[in-house]
Amino acid sequence: MEVNVANPTVLLVEDEPSFVEALQIGLSREGFNVVVARDGEEALTVFAAHAPDLILLDVMLPKMSGIDVCREIRKTSQVPIIMVTAKSEEIDTVVGLEVGADDYVTKPYRIRELVARMRAALRRTTDATGEIEIVSTSVVEVDSVAIDPDQHIVTVDGAELNMPLKEFELLYLLAVNAGRVLTRETLIDRVWGSDYVGDTKTLDVHIKRIRAKIEKDPANPKRIVTIRGLGYKFEKPRS
Repeated sequence: MEVNVANPTVLLVEDEPSFVEALQIGLSREGFNVVVARDGEEALTVFAAHAPDLILLDVMLPKMSGIDVCREIRKTSQVPIIMVTAKSEEIDTVVGLEVGADDYVTKPYRIRELVARMRAALRRTTDATGEIEIVSTSVVEVDSVAIDPDQHIVTVDGAELNMPLKEFELLYLLAVNAGRVLTRETLIDRVWGSDYVGDTKTLDVHIKRIRAKIEKDPANPKRIVTIRGLGYKFEKPRS
C-alpha cells in the first residue's frame, strides 16, 4: 500500500454531525484530505471509491456497526484503522482490536492526541519493515510453528494460518527471540513504534489472538507464555 505522506487521505466514519464538522476542520488544518461516511454501509462504498490511507472508524454507526465494517475491510486490506469508542463501550474496544483494528481512541478526545496516533499509524505503514528487527529472511521454525517472512506465511503443524500484519510481526519477533523474555515496552516499540501513545491493551489483545491460532489450549498457553511483570516469551521446546 502506497501512502501519500504529504497529504494523506483519511476516511472519517462518523454519524454525529458535531464530530464530523469539528474533525473535518481540525484534520484539514493538519494536512489531511478528509472523506466522510455517515453510516457503516456508506463507509464500505467510500472506502472502495477513495482507497484512503487511514480510517477513523466510530463503533456505533447506523445500518452496520464499526466492528462489522472493520471486519469487512480486513478481508481485503491492511489499511490502518483507528476505532473510536465511548468510554462505556469497553467491550467494543476489545472486539474492535480482535477483528483487526490497529488502535483505538475514546470520546471525548483531544485533536492533538488523535492526530499523533494517526501520524504514528501512517509512519508504521510507510516503513513497515523498520518496525521489526529482522534477524533472518529465511523461514523461522519453533515448536512446529513456521514463519516465512518473505512470503508472509505462518503454518502450525503444517496447516497455513491467516495472520494480519501486526499479529505476524509480533509472532515473528517473539519467534526469532525464542527462549528470551521480551518486555511489553520492547514489543510495543518494535511492532507499534516508539511514538505509540496508546496503552498496552492493544498488545494484550494481539497476543490473545495469536494464542487462539497457534496454541492447542489458548487458555493455558505453552508456546507464548506470560512472564508476569515483564512481558512475553516464545518457549523453546525442551529437547
